[in-house]
Amino acid sequence: MDFSADDPAPPSWTREQADGLIAWAERSGQAQGFAWLDDAGRQRTEQGVQTWITSRTTHVSALCSREGGGAAAGLAEHGVRSLRESLRDPEHGGWFSTVAFDGSPADTDKAAYQHAFVLLAASTAASSGTPGADELLGDAAATVLDRFWDADAGLSVESFDRAFTRGEDYRGANSNMHMVEAFLAAGAATGDPAWARRALGIADFLIRGQAAAHGYRLPEHFTARWEVLPEYNRDRPADPFRPYGWTPGHSLEWARLLLHVEAALEEPPEWLLPAAEALFSTAVEAAWARDGADGFCYTLDWDDRPVIHERMHWVATEAVAAAHALHTRTGGAGYAELARMWWTHVRTCFVDGGQNWRHETDARHRPSTTVWSGRPDVYHAYTALAFASGTSIPGYAVLGAGAASEGSANA
Repeated sequence: MDFSADDPAPPSWTREQADGLIAWAERSGQAQGFAWLDDAGRQRTEQGVQTWITSRTTHVSALCSREGGGAAAGLAEHGVRSLRESLRDPEHGGWFSTVAFDGSPADTDKAAYQHAFVLLAASTAASSGTPGADELLGDAAATVLDRFWDADAGLSVESFDRAFTRGEDYRGANSNMHMVEAFLAAGAATGDPAWARRALGIADFLIRGQAAAHGYRLPEHFTARWEVLPEYNRDRPADPFRPYGWTPGHSLEWARLLLHVEAALEEPPEWLLPAAEALFSTAVEAAWARDGADGFCYTLDWDDRPVIHERMHWVATEAVAAAHALHTRTGGAGYAELARMWWTHVRTCFVDGGQNWRHETDARHRPSTTVWSGRPDVYHAYTALAFASGTSIPGYAVLGAGAASEGSANA
């Protein structure tokens, strides 16, 4: 299908792509959940069935089922059932990180990142009326609050061994960011305003505190006492979940999440919108075409020099979703123009005619596997398509232009 710069993401195309992502997700269905797929859509046995992939696929399927049911409703039911039965630890509670294709535990650590996505999937599925989702939501909420939520700090701890007897001497911004997302979805599903207040507390520390203190470059890695670890993983800069330096894609994701937090609160603080705009503008200025080629450099050091030059589809899709959200919130024409530019970039560099999008390229837009191999995920792409098409996502509300405060740097 041809596209123009005036409208690179027209309704017919976004519907076609969303249907393709669901069809891709169908390929990943396995007895224990949803498997990691390679570039050709084949299940990768060696990766097992991972909780974060199963949860994110369940979340997307439940969103799609809200729009029209069909195959997506069955996928959402399968995901909820897998999270309740196959991936949950029947002895100690919580969720394994990975089970093998035969159902045996392969990675028994209990990580906040995975549990945030279980809570997100359960919340979205409950909002969508998926059978069994209410029970899953109750279990996930209790586990997150009992095991991972540090009420004194107002933040999530990171991970434990299987029996929750030994915690990791590390705290991460990434898992806490996804807790914000999950908490907003839980608030939308339950009507309990405490979830949004918890989300605000996380954002207050990480964004109004840490990101602002570092020029809106968010430190990702901390000690158990929440002391910044700026050199963490310098020797493993391409770690897929804990890369060295700062991650502009997360700043773009956070920019959107701050707007959702604002919309979820009865009396939101005034700093949320300016912080969202500062995160967004800093990430764009620092990472877009930083090395002379179009695209967002994946990670930067603390002097904004590219560390990992590769381009990730998830960063580009979060950029367009953030631009859409900021345009809705502020009415700023500059955000709409950026969304159009980045949709053109996504279609040119990542959408390759298949049902799922290429996940990673090098700086010259050739396929790369420096950080990721295969195409295990449809979650970021579906989120961007939802914003382009105006699809309702529980917990993802954005106030109308000028609703809570005045002005926009991009107006």
